[in-house]
Amino acid sequence: MSIAGPVLVTGSAGFIGFHTARQLLARGETVIGVDNLNAYYDPALKQARLEVLQALPGYHHSTLDLADRAGMRDLFCEHVPRRIVHLGAQAGVRYSLENPESYVDSNVVGFLTILEGARSVQAENLVFASTSSAFGANGALPFSVRQGVAHPLTVYAATKIANEAMAHSYAHLFGFPSTALRFFTVYGPWGRPDMALFKFTRAILDGQPIDVYGHGEMERDFTYIDDIVTGVIGALDRPAAVDPHWDANAPNPSTSGVAPWRVLNLGAGRRETLMRYIEVLEEALGRKAVLNLMPLQDGDVSRTEADVTETTAALGYAPSTPIEVGVRRFVEWYRDFYGV
Repeated sequence: MSIAGPVLVTGSAGFIGFHTARQLLARGETVIGVDNLNAYYDPALKQARLEVLQALPGYHHSTLDLADRAGMRDLFCEHVPRRIVHLGAQAGVRYSLENPESYVDSNVVGFLTILEGARSVQAENLVFASTSSAFGANGALPFSVRQGVAHPLTVYAATKIANEAMAHSYAHLFGFPSTALRFFTVYGPWGRPDMALFKFTRAILDGQPIDVYGHGEMERDFTYIDDIVTGVIGALDRPAAVDPHWDANAPNPSTSGVAPWRVLNLGAGRRETLMRYIEVLEEALGRKAVLNLMPLQDGDVSRTEADVTETTAALGYAPSTPIEVGVRRFVEWYRDFYGV
């Protein structure tokens, strides 16, 4: 599906933003990319992603902080993007324990500038990143968007829940469709260095032990980046609508009867043990890992698994990449990118 006019992609030099922007460019879109290229992790990796995008026709970049209200206002005025994919945020569950202010600045204040921008251009669609961390203390698997999210365990998760609520209020007041996508443990080529797969790969190749939290008993819904991007662009092509079956006396928390708004899970729809994930990585690297078993960290949950029933119904979403394929592709990229 071709999108009329430019598409704004925030966090375009980030992991998911980079892959999303590249896929949009591949189908002939004009993409306005925004990223502040901060130093939360190696800026050289962000710069390398950006260079790939800048070599493609149709990409235009602004190095800009989302919390820069005047700068973001000028960007919307200049480019008038009618469809928005908001993936820029301060990421990382554990870092939110160290620097909560950065999460409020980027994820709350920054999101408000996106909502105000969408309002100013009468946006046709807003798709934005939420997180599986929103489920917090909920232990009922698989996690369904019909479950409540009143018990977040980190400031990061709380900011994303705030985003979902803010988007609903704007969708109700100003009528533009909004879709929140709760991502589940995304991995793949060009991934983030603070994520487990990247850290494990680097340590194993360096002959260093890897820190395995939860004593190796954790389970995660590991979701390959291509499946995630398919879901993101699917949501962009199929805007949310007011739910005609919504009951105000028994409200579905993932849709709305008063706003074109929804929440969808983007996961693989299955969970794997962390130890199996490590075994697959060992096979791809041809090396064994030295394990440093550690307790679960503050803010972490022991298990995640996405119920993607609503996502499949809304978008035709069908994640298909097993970890045996996805991890191998990451290792191939890592060896090529770092020459190891």
